Amino acid sequence: MSGKSALRRELLAARRLLSEEDVRDASAVLAGRALDLPELAAAGTVAAYVSVGREPGTRALLDALRERGVRVLLPVLLPDNDLDWAAYDGAERLVRAGRGLLEPDGPRLGVGAVLDARVVLLPGLAVDGRGMRLGRGGGSYDRVLARLERAATDAGEDGDAGAGAATGPALAVLLYDHEVVERVPEEPHDRPVHVVVTPGGTRRFTGK
Repeated sequence: MSGKSALRRELLAARRLLSEEDVRDASAVLAGRALDLPELAAAGTVAAYVSVGREPGTRALLDALRERGVRVLLPVLLPDNDLDWAAYDGAERLVRAGRGLLEPDGPRLGVGAVLDARVVLLPGLAVDGRGMRLGRGGGSYDRVLARLERAATDAGEDGDAGAGAATGPALAVLLYDHEVVERVPEEPHDRPVHVVVTPGGTRRFTGK
């Protein structure tokens, strides 16, 4: 078993021990802390996801962002594990999809829609002191991050591109406190996030 697989098993087992009350309480605190991020305050478009099961809750945050007038994009899993995107129009417009996920029922906007986001909230199981994130291993967000990196590189090579386009969006992950770990095993394609939000506080890894 690889180091990533062993750590995933350990962290998923810990999440299964959380009660519904634990998850609900953490969700409310996470929403409040995330909404205080200056990146979110300045963002017109945010790419996020709908938490399921005992994932750190995002639903209160999604509704709060929408109430602010932020355009929220949610992922739609494609057969090849890439991610299409659709706008969040409220919890009543979410439908059940494969792998127990919830997706918007509105028009699909294409895999490139994420490039409009100024903040991307990434699901994860852990992050370490360098900002390296451990995902679930499906590879969907590796494709998203590679797409964002290519776009930022292209923008940086364009003399007319602004600084924001050249650096790409802020990358954030919501986790439980114990999921900030000493070290996450990494592979060459892995990229660090800029900020982690936990019920206990917020930690930044770059100047983002």
